[in-house]
Amino acid sequence: MALNGIQIFKMTPKKNCKECGCPTCMAFSMKVAQGAMDISACPHMSQEALDALSEATAPPMKTIKVGTGDAEYSLGGETVLFRHEKTFVSKTRYAVKLDCCMDAAAVDAKIEEIKKVDYERIGERMFVEMINVAYCGEHKDNFLDIVKKANETGRILVLDCEDADVAAEALAVCAANKPILNGANASNYEAMSKVATDAGVVLGVSGKDLNELYDTVAALEKSGNKNLVLDVTGASVKEAFGNAVQVRRASVKDQDRTFGYPSIVNLTKVAAGDKYMQAALASVFTMKYGSIVVMDQMTYAEALPIYGLRQNVFTDPQKPMKVEPGIYPLNGADENSLCLTTVDFALTYFVVSGELERSGVPCNLLISDAGGLSVLTAWAAGKLSSSTVAKFIQEEVEPKVKCRKLVIPGKVAVLKGDIEAKLPGWEIIVGPREAVQLVKFLKDMQA
Repeated sequence: MALNGIQIFKMTPKKNCKECGCPTCMAFSMKVAQGAMDISACPHMSQEALDALSEATAPPMKTIKVGTGDAEYSLGGETVLFRHEKTFVSKTRYAVKLDCCMDAAAVDAKIEEIKKVDYERIGERMFVEMINVAYCGEHKDNFLDIVKKANETGRILVLDCEDADVAAEALAVCAANKPILNGANASNYEAMSKVATDAGVVLGVSGKDLNELYDTVAALEKSGNKNLVLDVTGASVKEAFGNAVQVRRASVKDQDRTFGYPSIVNLTKVAAGDKYMQAALASVFTMKYGSIVVMDQMTYAEALPIYGLRQNVFTDPQKPMKVEPGIYPLNGADENSLCLTTVDFALTYFVVSGELERSGVPCNLLISDAGGLSVLTAWAAGKLSSSTVAKFIQEEVEPKVKCRKLVIPGKVAVLKGDIEAKLPGWEIIVGPREAVQLVKFLKDMQA
């Protein structure tokens, strides 16, 4: 079978399979169109057709891989402009900047600061994934020393360097960890492309405006380099924001694959020295549409709200966020501390645990599997019942906790009698209907 001169199928005799129109081929085609199967799974596809159709059916934004091993991340691959349309694919990554003008002590201090931001929230590790090392045209030896130190942290490096010779020396130190070489522009893209291609790393491209950026990317693609990211940082916040939005719209909405690459936004250039503005802008470009956002620093104070936002934005809107079932000791609780239970819906967990921590009362918060639903929804769906609570308590809690007092949410007070019947020896207490009432409720219990 031929399509536009391309031989699509090289058929071999097979039972119940014809060259065109048969149910087998039609079913396969529908699954490919829905994204349920890859076109390469067809055994009858010629290589020429496979190459052509793979390119045609690929997402409008190319997926770029950076890093290696456990530190390998995907950038780009987006198919929609807004999360509610479907979902965002590759989450924004954050980088902290090190400058070649910094002395050794300042570099060491900032690297130690980077390492402190490392915690887990709802099953996701949140830490500074990347380090941006900038070369200002001077202090080459110091730049190479900083590259070496940053590479030892295991983070992915983003090398800001427009000098091809210096870039080659830096990549000799860190190329094995697959960094990003961000330094190509209209005047040096050929030399920079050769350096990046020889080292097998992603090349970052910038331009004085979008027209120049477009022409430079087109020239790089013509030379065969499509392993790119686009530095959309402008001279101002307004320009950077406009660039990021227009690049995304051009690729996703207008299907212009020349702009179909992930974006870098360097906030140290548009909000230099203002850590509060950079934190606010990091939130903006997490939503619109930075694949990598570079900042001067990332402490726990900045990280907590930014990573929380990222987790919300890059979670499938059709799947609620859940916390892992288990026992969560709060305020220094031990095996003799009061037990309270609620559902595994992440929002419920954070609201309830926040109020419990505010009370200062040592307690064990018991989270059972409720399908990621809120209290009343889980109860209505049968996910939160006397049977599920009792089973969880008997299997997971009783072997570890000596206290036999359990507080249940006030909205499911109707379960009290059944839970008591299924958990002999336990005192079941009906708690308040709203989390904000927990502080007074627990202090009254202690009085």
